Formats: sequence, structure tokens, C-alpha cells
Amino acid sequence: MTGWKALVLAVDATKQVALLDLLRSRGYQCAVVSSADEAQHALTTGNFSFTLVDLGSVGIGAGQLRECLRMRGPNSGPVIAVSDSAEDSALVPIEADAVLRTPLSLDELQQAIDKLVRPQAETLVPAPEPLDGSIRRETELWCSPKMLEARQIIREAARVDVTVLVTGETGSGKELVARAIHACSDRRAWPFVKVNCAAMPRELLESELFGYERGAFTGAHKLKIGKFEAAHRGTIFLDEIGDLHLALQAKLLHVLQDGEFSRIGAKSTLSVDVRILAATNQDLERAVAEGRFREDLYYRLNVVHVLVPPLRERVREIPLLANYFVERYAKLYRRDGFTIPPSIMERLMRHRYPGNVRELENLIKRMIVLDDPFMTRIPLPSAGHSTSSALASEPSPTSNDLSLKEIGRRASQAAEREAIGKTLEQTGWNRVRTARALRISYRALLYKIKQAGLSADRSSARSAIRG
Repeated sequence: MTGWKALVLAVDATKQVALLDLLRSRGYQCAVVSSADEAQHALTTGNFSFTLVDLGSVGIGAGQLRECLRMRGPNSGPVIAVSDSAEDSALVPIEADAVLRTPLSLDELQQAIDKLVRPQAETLVPAPEPLDGSIRRETELWCSPKMLEARQIIREAARVDVTVLVTGETGSGKELVARAIHACSDRRAWPFVKVNCAAMPRELLESELFGYERGAFTGAHKLKIGKFEAAHRGTIFLDEIGDLHLALQAKLLHVLQDGEFSRIGAKSTLSVDVRILAATNQDLERAVAEGRFREDLYYRLNVVHVLVPPLRERVREIPLLANYFVERYAKLYRRDGFTIPPSIMERLMRHRYPGNVRELENLIKRMIVLDDPFMTRIPLPSAGHSTSSALASEPSPTSNDLSLKEIGRRASQAAEREAIGKTLEQTGWNRVRTARALRISYRALLYKIKQAGLSADRSSARSAIRG
């Protein structure tokens, strides 16, 4: 929300921390002043979306304050006053557009801002324009029939404020689709907030999504604004939605239905205006049938569906994406003049990419960083082989060039990989339950999944089970 500013005039120090946290989480730049003179100076040097005035603060005379407000002109935007006595309220009908009583309620303040400021701001939001920056560059490379179809759905979905479910394999570009929808929509002037639903346990994820009140639990020393509040008027992108706990699915459904939720420990509800985009690499219909995902939530999310095909089904895009990543990272890593030889490009086009576009991007990064355009130091499985088959083709533990220590390390890794793969399959790829079953921390599990090459494609887990 670049360019949105709030002028905060003489708010008591005990209120300022929570107040400024709220305003900044909503994208406002805050100018805090302690006197009418400072306020007048601020108003002559800048424009503000609204002005918040504490009428009961010490150090500001009523006459001087009244004169400051009278001369404020259009630079201050609407004036929201905070009053704690009848004497102060005598100023309110003349000088303020809204008045809030102390103790100041952040929820009431937000409602006042929404009522006075947001409607006026809507007229400042330009009509949707073509994508810009890296989003436009990368989406312009989509030339396969399925991706051209996806681009058309993005344009149409951006015009209508509905939920969108993006599905596809890991690394195929689901987040890019979500960002493109936001960038084409009327909400693009407001925040795009991403939440990875698989990156943290349920308890932490709930506080991350919905925030909490001070004192809600041990360690809650101050109010925390959740991601839904931070995304107000914008878009929230729920990645890995298939891993969302059933209890949080119910709370998310309530937000979708009513636009309301409660912070942890709160007695009242909050209203937000947020567009929800969700993505998953899971089969949600199967998850619904197995009772792991709510059927009503699935249909709420799946109003518009965008399927992102794997890169192996978009072969004609591989050289375009490869050259795009070369251009992007050669400049970043100061490897000017770096190019991919034709013979290497042919090898790149034959590769199956279980990690999809993300795998290609990381491969190009390594080539550039190592200055290895002929891939002499970068292994790439031959055509028709996946990462799992490449792992299977490594030298066997009985090879003469392996030490006993190396043989033990590889055997341990193979056993660990098989155990993790089996447990992931048994839990339906619920990583929280898998960590509990294996009696390791959630973070340790994520590291081991990545290390074992199981995160790129679930088929690798099944290969590990079959041995």
C-alpha cells in the first residue's frame, strides 16, 4: 500500500505501540507528532490518508488544537478523535469526522478507518492493467496449450472476486499463478500475503493466521496481528492447503462464509475483506473421501480451478524458461555473457524434472554460480529418468572405491529414507503426524524429507517403499 500515510497526533505513549503495530500491519506509514505545531508542520509538508487525534493528551491546549484542526485542509484526510471526557467531546462535532472513546479499542479504530478511509481510497485504485515485472516476464513464456488455457483463466478469475484453487505438482508454478491473479485484480494495490500451511504445527499456524490477544496464553506478551488482518483489502494465498488441520479448516470456512474471525483469546469478532487463493499438490477429492479435508470447505475453495501441468508436459517452454533464468541470475551473480550451449539445452529438454520449474531454476543457478555451462560438475539424470531412479543408479555399497564408513552412511540413509517414505504414505503426507510418529521435530523432518529427495514428488516416497 505504498503512499498511504497516517498522521498520529499526541496519542498517549501507553497506547502507541499497539496502535502503530496495527497501522503498519495494514500498510500505513505513520507520522507521530506530539503538538499542534508539529502537526501543522507535517500537514504543510505531506498528505495523509487520515489523522488520529487524542483529545485528552497532555500538552495540547484546546484552543490551539481546535485551530490546528480548523486549518487542516484536505492534507489530513478524515479526522478520527479519541475522547475520554465530556469536556473534550464538545470539540468533536465541529472538528472530527468520527470519535472513539477511551480506552481505545483497536477493533473500533479499524472499523472507523474502513468506513472513512477505505471507501475514499477505492477511487484511487486504477483499473486492472497487464502484468508487470517478473510476473509478466515469466507468464509470457507460457506457450503450451495447457498453460495458455491457464493464463486465460487467470485473466477471467482476476476480474471476479471469487476463491481460486490452484493445483499441480510441487515446483510447477502454483504461487506464480496466485501472484498473477492478484496482480491482475482490483486488489493489487493492497497486500499479497502468503501462508504455507505445511510449514508449522497447528497451534503456531492458528496464531499466525488469526493473531492473538495479549495474555491469551503463556508468552503472549503483546497483541499479534494475524495474516488475515494483514491482508485486509488484499489477497491471502494459502499454500499447501491440503495439510491444514481439520480444526483450522472449520475456522477458515467461517471466514469464507462470513468474513469474520476471532483472534486467539478474544471475546469479539473481527471483520476482514480478503480474497482467498489456495494451492495444493494433493488430490483434495481423495482427501475429502478419506475424511482428511472438509467437503464444504473444498467446494468453497474450488469456485475456480487452475491446473498447472508439470514441466515434463510443457517441453517447449524449457528453453524459454532456461534462458529467462540465465538472464536473471547471470546478472545477479555477475556472470555476464553466460550462455547455455545447444548440446546442453538438448539435455535439459530431455530431462523429466520431478521438481518441475523450481528444479530447472535451481539447476540454472548452479550452472551460473559454478560457471559450468557444459555441466561437467553438475549431475543430470539421463532422459526418461527421475531423481529417484538416478539415486537408484548410484554405485552400490559393495563398490571397491567405497570405504566401510561410506557404506554404513549410505545404508543408514537408505533405511531412513524408506522409513520416512512409508510413514508419509501412511499419514497421507501429513508432515505434523509423520514427525510425531517418527519422534523427531517438525523442522528435522522437513530437512530429512528434502535431504532424501522426497519433497519433489510423492512418487519418490512410493519408490522408497517399494525399494
